[in-house]
Amino acid sequence: MSDARIAAAHDRLIEAVEDLRAAVVGASDTGQISVLIACEAARRRLDHLSVGVLAAAERRDVFTSRGYKTSTAALADLLGWERHEARRHTTAAENVVGKTALDGTVLPPRLPATSEVFDAGRTSLRHVEVVAKVLGSRAADRLTPQVWAAAEAELAAKSSDYTPTELQTWGTELIEKLDQDGPAPDDEHPEPEVNELRLVRHRNGPGGKITGRFDDAAMFDTIATVIDAKSKPTSSDETREPAHRQAEALAEVCGFALSHGPTALVPASGGRRPQISVIIRLEDLEARARNGMLDFGGQTSPETLRMLACDAAVLPIVLNGEGQPLDVGRVTRSIPDGLRRAVIARDRGCAHPGCDRPPSWCEVHHIIPWEDLGHTKIDNLVMLCRQHHRLIHHPGWTVRIRDGLPEFLPPAWIDPTRTPRRQPGSVIDIPEPRHDSAPVEAARCDATSGVRVANFDGLFSSPAT
Repeated sequence: MSDARIAAAHDRLIEAVEDLRAAVVGASDTGQISVLIACEAARRRLDHLSVGVLAAAERRDVFTSRGYKTSTAALADLLGWERHEARRHTTAAENVVGKTALDGTVLPPRLPATSEVFDAGRTSLRHVEVVAKVLGSRAADRLTPQVWAAAEAELAAKSSDYTPTELQTWGTELIEKLDQDGPAPDDEHPEPEVNELRLVRHRNGPGGKITGRFDDAAMFDTIATVIDAKSKPTSSDETREPAHRQAEALAEVCGFALSHGPTALVPASGGRRPQISVIIRLEDLEARARNGMLDFGGQTSPETLRMLACDAAVLPIVLNGEGQPLDVGRVTRSIPDGLRRAVIARDRGCAHPGCDRPPSWCEVHHIIPWEDLGHTKIDNLVMLCRQHHRLIHHPGWTVRIRDGLPEFLPPAWIDPTRTPRRQPGSVIDIPEPRHDSAPVEAARCDATSGVRVANFDGLFSSPAT
């Protein structure tokens, strides 16, 4: 569909809404009820349309190609949605829209019966989310495919009669009754105690795999307590899965120990304190650091390499064409503790609009990159969580310091005008009205709490004539 057709269809939709608004004027009680029903029907059709468009956009990598790891984050920036609303749409796109296999075969949706009632407008987006949640439980995973499909059909049929909350309660009870055997009982003869951890590099790609087993309860509890504390969701709108949070928590704890742990905790290796080294070929450095190699993690992407260069104790090792070191740089890109504290005091966590990650989950980013002669000073630094740090290293979003505070210019596909966005600022003190003789307590300090109390007298009074 061309942009002109989309614009024309949008204009007709607005006209229809205005016609409906005009019809309400002077309508009877029955007419007003009819309008409410019509609004809900239209909302369901629009939700169905947006879910279908979202599924098509995901198939074409519309958002990932623009630097977003998930469609949820992209929808929040594009449409101003809360994360839970964006996740509701992505969940529906994953479950009630058919997919196309690599060979072109059209595959049915994961929830075919729910897809049918959703297509017909007989159920809402929230109902679809509930059905997907109930059938994604561990108890539902233990059902046979035939029983699972029958349960999905029952839930789809009930979605027209029950509210989402009622449907979740009823559906959970249904799945529990169908899962008669429950989880498998524990083995009566446990295996011998094993405590092991394996680190395996990926041979044909970056990164690696860490697997472990700890039968020692105290040892496992020590590890689990640290990871649990570090990986807890920071808000109700957390988008990362638990496994994702735990992986990043482990990396952050190890990174902190590597940078700040005493020698007794992180002993010397090869006669020196362990340190991350990034090996860069001279031609890659001359091409603005296209590539790099980590000691354990293998080859890095340009985005990862630039992120490491922003706020980490990284030792860059430059190699010539023969693979010989040309220069071992000093740790000059890291942010001094005092300066980092100044950035924290200014940004109070991730500065990207709409993000609520605290400073402990954030990194400091050089606005003008170090390799482009950017300085390590507060008006060239901004605090970003890992998700938005990754995003800012892709084309599109731009960050700058204006009036001493960071502001972000969204890409044109989100906002054609690229209007700057900021985190909401703190409420400022309202200047008190001027009088010939200033009142004694125009702005006073509470003797018991020490809190400044602003005087709002006359703030909303009519101006003198």
